[in-house]
Amino acid sequence: MSANTWNEFEQRLACEDSWPADSQALAWPFPEALTQRLAEHNAAALASVAALEERRADNADDDSPVMQELQRLDAKLNALIDMINRMALPADALPPRQSLRFNAIGAVLPAALAPAGEALLLRLRFDACPGMPLELPARIERRFDDGRIFVAFEALGDGVAASLERFVFRHHRRKVAGARQAGG
Repeated sequence: MSANTWNEFEQRLACEDSWPADSQALAWPFPEALTQRLAEHNAAALASVAALEERRADNADDDSPVMQELQRLDAKLNALIDMINRMALPADALPPRQSLRFNAIGAVLPAALAPAGEALLLRLRFDACPGMPLELPARIERRFDDGRIFVAFEALGDGVAASLERFVFRHHRRKVAGARQAGG
């Protein structure tokens, strides 16, 4: 299973960046109640991140007073959300940033991030919503010579996996757009 899971991970689009992340050991197999609670929490966290990261295309041709007012309200809401995020979880309370690569199949992360044992709960916090971590149950599948490990996510559920794939796609699309703007 390990080789198949790794191959499937490698064939899919993945996010590669640095996020505040930590983990804790989990008993294997995961209790059903924990699996259900995590699925509900992760669906809400991914929906919040998607809503907060969503940006409308600016239409320079539309200078109507209504659109200008909507843009002002949008800017105010974004500022309010940013303030609430900072108050809810101060930056010094966040775990350190870790370089990770992940998709809905699993993640490649520093071995130091993994606690002892074969299973863990990986908590990722995104800049748009650091107060709502994504909590992903996983099993260690592979250890690399360079000090990284590959963990395969377990019991995510179809809805959370699909939302995670959409997050990965949006992240990739923003990186490509940013690279295009920087290059030209």
